[in-house]
Amino acid sequence: MKKLLTAAMLLSSVYAFAVDNGDAQNGQTKKNLTIEQIVGGMPEGIVNSIPTPVLWTDKENLVVSGKEGYELYNIRTGETTGYQMPKPKVEPSILDDLRKTVKNPTFSPDSSKIAYTKDNNLYVMDVATGEHKAITDDGSALILNGWSSWVYYEEILGRATRYKAFWWSPDSKKIAYYKFDDTNVPMFPIFNSAGKHGSLTETRYPKAGDENPKVEIAMVNLETGETVWADFDRNEDQYFGTPFWSAASDKFMVPWMPRDQNHLILYEVSPVDGSKKHIYEEKQKTWIDWIDDMVFTDNGFYMTRDFDGWEQIYYQSFDGKELVKLTDGRNWGTRILKLDEKKGLIFYTSRAEISTRYDLYRLDIKKHKSERISYGDYNFSNIVISPDNRYYAAIISNVSTPAKSVLVKTGKKPQVTVLGDAKGPEYDNYKIAEAKMLFIDVDGYRLPASIILPVDMDSTKKYPVIVSMYGGPNSGTVMDTWKAPSYGNQLWANEGVIQISIDHRASGHCGKEGVNHVYRSLGQTELADYIEWAKYLRSLPYVDADKIGITGFSFGGTMTVLALTDGAEYFKYGIAGGGVYDWQLYDTHYTERYMDTPEDNPEGYAFTRVWNRVNKYRGGEGSMLRITHGSSDDNVHMQSTMQLVDALQKENKIFELMIYPGGFHGYRGYQGAHSAKSDLIFWYKYLLGRELPEIFR
Repeated sequence: MKKLLTAAMLLSSVYAFAVDNGDAQNGQTKKNLTIEQIVGGMPEGIVNSIPTPVLWTDKENLVVSGKEGYELYNIRTGETTGYQMPKPKVEPSILDDLRKTVKNPTFSPDSSKIAYTKDNNLYVMDVATGEHKAITDDGSALILNGWSSWVYYEEILGRATRYKAFWWSPDSKKIAYYKFDDTNVPMFPIFNSAGKHGSLTETRYPKAGDENPKVEIAMVNLETGETVWADFDRNEDQYFGTPFWSAASDKFMVPWMPRDQNHLILYEVSPVDGSKKHIYEEKQKTWIDWIDDMVFTDNGFYMTRDFDGWEQIYYQSFDGKELVKLTDGRNWGTRILKLDEKKGLIFYTSRAEISTRYDLYRLDIKKHKSERISYGDYNFSNIVISPDNRYYAAIISNVSTPAKSVLVKTGKKPQVTVLGDAKGPEYDNYKIAEAKMLFIDVDGYRLPASIILPVDMDSTKKYPVIVSMYGGPNSGTVMDTWKAPSYGNQLWANEGVIQISIDHRASGHCGKEGVNHVYRSLGQTELADYIEWAKYLRSLPYVDADKIGITGFSFGGTMTVLALTDGAEYFKYGIAGGGVYDWQLYDTHYTERYMDTPEDNPEGYAFTRVWNRVNKYRGGEGSMLRITHGSSDDNVHMQSTMQLVDALQKENKIFELMIYPGGFHGYRGYQGAHSAKSDLIFWYKYLLGRELPEIFR
């Protein structure tokens, strides 16, 4: 049974917070910020710039990044001096020249060679002689050597790779690469209206249920010129994750999954003959995420896995004979920061004390015992640990405490030196938009939100609400961290609008069990939990139940439209950007991870076709949906929005639509400025019943 167990208690505490925020401190009445001050970037003295920890050069000297660039802080003397980062072995200007004509020029570890791709072929350049050698010669529009097929770039290897799909061995004597065959991958055309005749971008984009690219894995010995192919069948329906070389360069490690993504094997592949053996295997009933947090030793590696319902650290030997669980508890978002093999210690961060804050832990590998070495009710980020493990530096904050850059000496009682405080001398003299954490219990799951109430709030009045969210699986947006007062949050607080950011049970606060609720049913559990949040808001006497708006982009755009259709009783206004409105229209790897294929899960996919429920959207008086999309979006195609628009028109529903010509997944430059202004106009009109203030025009 769903219930708001904490509504009365939260009502009291939240209002008390609002009153405190407006009261006088130290005998001085706080000043309201004017709209001119907010739009102008806030008065000086409210927020200070603080140094960000970067790295330790030795056990006494910490490099920080600040307004003046890099600086070196000596922990013994407390003195700060200028610092110049070490120059690379080879001047990077050679890469700048190559980038003009080739893709992803990348130095070998010893800087003697540069690998790159051109026209979908892989090349290696000798830095000393300037000689260029072709590793492949069959590249084409459909055969890609060392250059990712789109779905691998977007979903597996990641956009940060810039399509790079080759990997140097540590000894610089070998290079491995993925070869993609896109022949049977459907082509999706994206029309660009610029110019007299326009143009088409043709992308091999596999939508849910379509055929994926076929992949082969090659390892090249640059000394002999021999290419060895890994022993995988290219015709299997499969995926390969991000691979890596062993420290000795004698093994190439390749993660593998079948298309169902519920079975993971890590293979050790020989660069001599291509033979493979599996050293780690995992199965789950729903889906498995790739291994992306690994620390290597000579004999094995440490990794974070969630197959027991929470994220734990494990040790896996390279021979496959030893798998050791090293942590316990309700850990999530676990990331290994440092391994000290000599002392038998691992330092890691995790959201274990509470799901909305990261803490720092020290793990005794031999005893399998962890202890928290962070302190207080703060979120810890940007952590760097000294070589002798006696100190760490970090940025700490929570929603009501401005960020601080700190140096901490570990021990039974941490000794803290504040390197910088974001709270400026004028901070307490103004009525600042500050957030507060909220929690509700739904079906036994504790769901978080952060809320910002209007300044000078009067609990006898009713205020409109803007709800922000994302909604994707394990992609929560609610964290107990400080956000500097800015144009984005201070404006609405001054204008009398409640701002709240919400998450659902599958956002990553409730372990893998919570995330598994979306399996084969994207959108359903998420919306049900969002409705519980709307019910909570409506229970507050100072909330205008008829003026609850919701907004999100990408997956958040999807959820916004669902909120204004299936959740139309609770959400009246919404801005949906770049959303997927039928998951059959999105790519294979992401969609099928959660939904399986359309053939295997027709009922689940049917629910995701939002246009089948647009008759529930009210539109017009007392309700309005604004839809935006970039016409050149290569991630979520504008096709999805066009099919939603067609369905709305068939139902004679009134809505707003803005297309950004040539825009991608997220609007930048003049399009970003236009989108931001248009959003302001929308909220002023529908939530406040007023025109946009003159200063914005």
